[in-house]
Amino acid sequence: MKQAKKNKKPMPLAGQIFIALVLAIIVGLLIQPYAKFASTYITPFGTIFLNLIKFIVGPIVLFSIMAGVVSMKDIKKVGAIGGTTLIYYLCTTAFATAIGLFLANSFQKYFPVLSVSNLSYKAGDKVSAMDTLVNVFPSNFLAPLYEANMLQVIVMALILGFAIILVGKKAEPAVRAVDVCNNVFMKAMEMILKLSPIGVFCLLCPVIAENGAKILGSLAMVLLVAYIGYIAHALIVYSLAVRTLGGMNPVKFFKGMLPAILFAFSSASSVGTLPLNMECTEKLGVPKEVSSFVLPLGATINMDGTAIYQGVCSVFIAACYGIHLTFPQMITIVVTATLASIGTAGVPGSGMVMLAMVLQSVGLPVDGIALVAGIDRIFDMGRTTVNITGDASCSVIVSHLLRNKIASWGKTQATAVAETSEELDTMANEKASSMEEALGDVQGVSAADLEVHTSSENEDTEGEKK
Repeated sequence: MKQAKKNKKPMPLAGQIFIALVLAIIVGLLIQPYAKFASTYITPFGTIFLNLIKFIVGPIVLFSIMAGVVSMKDIKKVGAIGGTTLIYYLCTTAFATAIGLFLANSFQKYFPVLSVSNLSYKAGDKVSAMDTLVNVFPSNFLAPLYEANMLQVIVMALILGFAIILVGKKAEPAVRAVDVCNNVFMKAMEMILKLSPIGVFCLLCPVIAENGAKILGSLAMVLLVAYIGYIAHALIVYSLAVRTLGGMNPVKFFKGMLPAILFAFSSASSVGTLPLNMECTEKLGVPKEVSSFVLPLGATINMDGTAIYQGVCSVFIAACYGIHLTFPQMITIVVTATLASIGTAGVPGSGMVMLAMVLQSVGLPVDGIALVAGIDRIFDMGRTTVNITGDASCSVIVSHLLRNKIASWGKTQATAVAETSEELDTMANEKASSMEEALGDVQGVSAADLEVHTSSENEDTEGEKK
């Protein structure tokens, strides 16, 4: 009986999160009349959990990217991974926007036409391209971590990682320190993630209690079209990409990503899901040097789900104003949404900022954002799920496309070690023969003394090899 208890495996994290998610929906629907109670007494526990996740994300991104860069031992290797990642993210974002526009136009006749007479929405200050470029680079060592500005954290990690590589052997203590810090924060992440089911329930339950009626209200069709777009993009674009470019069965991919997908849907936070996303991709076989670079970058600039949201909302808002979008305008929306995903990287509330930019690009009133702002959290849950799934698909694809390069990097390192070992063996043999000759010429030197000297030299050589 005791043996059976010992062999009993605990429920996987994905199962625990799924049960918490279902319970949150059921309880949320039941306590709709007490939505204020849920918001006052249940939400704070979810906020505590999300705060713990956000607390650990900055150090994990910093040290995991540094560890990944240092392990590659070559700046060119980082460029190969970064270039492939950026191209993939831009392509999938363009596809996502096109899917959103296609579905929105297909279902446009079912959209409600809401009154726009009393709408008011103040768009945030417009961020210029040069301001975006300047804001990529940190002006303070601690500020990026404190402000959770992931783009600046990534830049900081790259600079420090490159510096360690360029210093060379003298930086070996720094390499060990980075690895130790990375392991410590990863362990802390594991501890925090064990609270995921509780966090998911406390985050989602109040949202359902507060928005249950709105989901079934006038914007139900807009939400439905957006979610059809989210699902279609994941099942068509990501499945094809993972199968053809990543060499992985899509079923295996989605099954491995289930814990991160469920967590992202509940928390609506790409950055908050990052630690769990890294864990899931590494279990799928993605090398740590790839996942530690691709995923933090994706959590910042990859916005496929947000792009679908832009496409659907643009058509809906235009319909409410009695405007029919032309084909050139739709092309403009695709281009603007794709470029805005990078241009608004690291900007708080970037979803709304992007939507304002897209509407302005085709001459639609920004006030129209007020039509969808009330249920933005429901949109956000779906788009975050798509965003983090896209990040993971990219890591799988990059690791597969660069598999030969990554293997060659490992072979290069192994070859260098072997060559160094051969050189040390040659030096040892030369030292031994010269020692024998020198000591042999000296009278009174015994064979035992000669053996002691030779043994000492061999020990020194073995130490150099290590």
